[in-house]
Amino acid sequence: MASWKLELNHPPQEKRAFELWLQHAAGLILFEDVRGYAMERIDPNLTVEAQAAARKGIDDAVYGLMMVIDGVSGGLGNDEQTVELSVSVRLLSNGSEKTDAEMNLRNGDGMCMGYHGWLENDYGVHQVATPRPSTVARDA
Repeated sequence: MASWKLELNHPPQEKRAFELWLQHAAGLILFEDVRGYAMERIDPNLTVEAQAAARKGIDDAVYGLMMVIDGVSGGLGNDEQTVELSVSVRLLSNGSEKTDAEMNLRNGDGMCMGYHGWLENDYGVHQVATPRPSTVARDA
């Protein structure tokens, strides 16, 4: 379900629980809006084997993205300089767009670690989001 169809739940107050919740929120967005988007575009007319290969390719690409986010791969360098990507997750106050919290995902618990749980739709103890009521009726 695309993230625009979800409503963000309030984060937990305890510092460690909040950090995990924020990382799970990033994972949910990536899984729903990147992985989900690609999965929805697999041609239903393909053979079962071809569909399975397409799903594996999508999952492998998403895991590759997680490795880049974690800094396992994705750096370009020479003797003097390095180029790397930095991906952060932010919690904003609506209206003011004030940043309430921000975390560089490379400094988190590891997107590669979260990946395996997210494949099973496990986004942690504190639920990140729930379906918006208006989308539940339309999708039923």
